[in-house]
Amino acid sequence: MFYHFLYPLRDIFFGFNVLHYITFRAAMAAVTAFVLCLILGQIFIPKFASHKIREKVKKEDSDKLDILHGHKAGTPTMGGVFILLSLFITVLLWADLTNKFILLSLFVSLYLGLLGAKDDLLKQKGKVSKGLSAKAKLFWQVLLGLIVGAVLYLDPNFSLNLSLPFLKNVVIDAGLFYILFAALVIVATSNAVNITDGLDGLAIGCISISALTIAILSYISGNLKFSEYLFLPYIQDAGELTVYCSAIFGASLGFLWYNCHPAEIFMGDVGSLALGGTLGAIAIFIKKEFLLVLLGGIFVIEAASVILQVGSFKLRKKRIFKIAPLHHHFQFLGWDESKVIIRFWIIAIILALITLATLKLR
Repeated sequence: MFYHFLYPLRDIFFGFNVLHYITFRAAMAAVTAFVLCLILGQIFIPKFASHKIREKVKKEDSDKLDILHGHKAGTPTMGGVFILLSLFITVLLWADLTNKFILLSLFVSLYLGLLGAKDDLLKQKGKVSKGLSAKAKLFWQVLLGLIVGAVLYLDPNFSLNLSLPFLKNVVIDAGLFYILFAALVIVATSNAVNITDGLDGLAIGCISISALTIAILSYISGNLKFSEYLFLPYIQDAGELTVYCSAIFGASLGFLWYNCHPAEIFMGDVGSLALGGTLGAIAIFIKKEFLLVLLGGIFVIEAASVILQVGSFKLRKKRIFKIAPLHHHFQFLGWDESKVIIRFWIIAIILALITLATLKLR
């Protein structure tokens, strides 16, 4: 909104020319989203508590986990509502709303936010305490992925090539398969973040690290000189995604203010599904799908721990971990919750630095 209404007035007041710069708008987006999230948190947390929108921590398959997390019972949830609200307001204020990638990102965030909200609200009802069935949730996630993939496939200006990390001259023309590939990335990232969201501040802290890194990658991908220098595919209009990722970063920090241990509120599926899927979609837009595996290593390991645990138990009747996801395994080893969270954050930061370093290793 500022970009559309104030930037055209730059001839009247030269100061409005600063809105032309993505770096300025990205920085302001981060600050705006952070402040908005702090303000909205003060409004929504008491409302969720008064309406008894609270976390149910009862785990039927683990008495020990019930003991470890028993104190969390009754904590308000669905904090993702004000994360997304902060994000949407910020993007409307600072981003170029004619940019196709911004519009697609908004669509992905809203779609998965509504899906997550439906799941969270069903969990509040005693009869459907487990929320949407896994099949129903997967169906709607896959549908979204196919829609996004189809839109990109039909865009004549969007390349369907897949570029591989470390290899500057190797690309794969995915063709029609790109639609399925896009769906796979969005579904995987959405669910991986959702699985990681099990300890106070764990998921949102890792999201903030990933969002900031993807913001940098978006800026480089959308800058002709930087992308040529680093032998990266130049994605026209992708630089604007820096503003979107910065808004996610700011909103994540604002939510972490309330979600750090001991959490005053949890973000619920409305936040984890939306933010995870959106970061996955943006990685697709800027052609960094494979780098996302490295950058989001924490999410990958968390999801893999669940898959391995279930697979091992079904095939061998033995468990690999004491419990899955992995963060609970470390709790069962005697690690304090805060220690698990901070150590996972440290690993996420290291992975982010390695991800940025790989840009020169081609």
